[in-house]
Amino acid sequence: MGSFNTVKIFSGSQSEYLAKDIARFYGKELGGYTLRKFSDGELSPSFEESIRGCDVFIIQSTYPPADNLMELLLMVDAARRASAHYVTVVIPYFGYARQDRKDKPRVAIAAKVVANLLTSVGVDRLMTIDLHAGQIQGFFDLPVDHLEGTSIFVPYIQSLGLKNLLIASPDMGGAARARNFAKFLNVDMILCDKHRKRANEIASMQVIGDVEGMDVVLVDDLIDTGGTLCKAAEIIKNKGASSVRAISTHPIMSGKAHENIRNSVLEELLVTDTIPLKEQNDKIRVLSVAEIFAKAIGRIRDHESISSLFINHK
Repeated sequence: MGSFNTVKIFSGSQSEYLAKDIARFYGKELGGYTLRKFSDGELSPSFEESIRGCDVFIIQSTYPPADNLMELLLMVDAARRASAHYVTVVIPYFGYARQDRKDKPRVAIAAKVVANLLTSVGVDRLMTIDLHAGQIQGFFDLPVDHLEGTSIFVPYIQSLGLKNLLIASPDMGGAARARNFAKFLNVDMILCDKHRKRANEIASMQVIGDVEGMDVVLVDDLIDTGGTLCKAAEIIKNKGASSVRAISTHPIMSGKAHENIRNSVLEELLVTDTIPLKEQNDKIRVLSVAEIFAKAIGRIRDHESISSLFINHK
């Protein structure tokens, strides 16, 4: 069943590199959009074509700085005031998702704050991939299409033909994510148990499981400084693994991340293009999420199932 409303796809200033590919896979050009800035840095976005009565998709990852989120909020407000029929925000990387609960007294739940902001400006629907914590979907009282990176990574891992494949989670919190990969690939999994002194600083780590002679693939949703992944890879390699690779959907790559990856025992790090890499790295292979997002937009347009895009869909 087709939609009676015209679909228009727009991009915020920081995700245009990805939005162009999404629009190309979908079969449309990106809509006209201009971001103006006052001399003090204040943002003033505007759509350069009519969107009255249209189903509007706005693409923008919300990684730091906070201007990326602010620009997205202003774009949604502008679309609402321009009489868009339906506004879907496509947020490939949902920033502030690591702050999804109170893990100590007197801290904010930033993911909930972001959800409230998006709701307050009139978002009708959210589309994203590999949230840091799946329960963030419950922070929204609107439809959330949560795509899965397994659809992109699993076929690539299968193409490598690793004979002694073993999936690993670099921490206990990622066990469910690693278990999904292990299930789809029909292999076993192990866990790494870490203890942090403070953010981005690991005090200790141990491996739970046998890795002798195995081709290990570490699975995580994001990589920040790379400290956890590189430490886990080193320990696994020292325990007799034949090779160690890593998968991380969102390459934040802050601080000395690139240096850490180059100097690590990792054969390669697989990431997606939800966040642009700031520099080239021979150990990093980028797989694009553009096609899966384009297909998801088409299914929303035609009122079809999104779950049919997942590799575990029956």
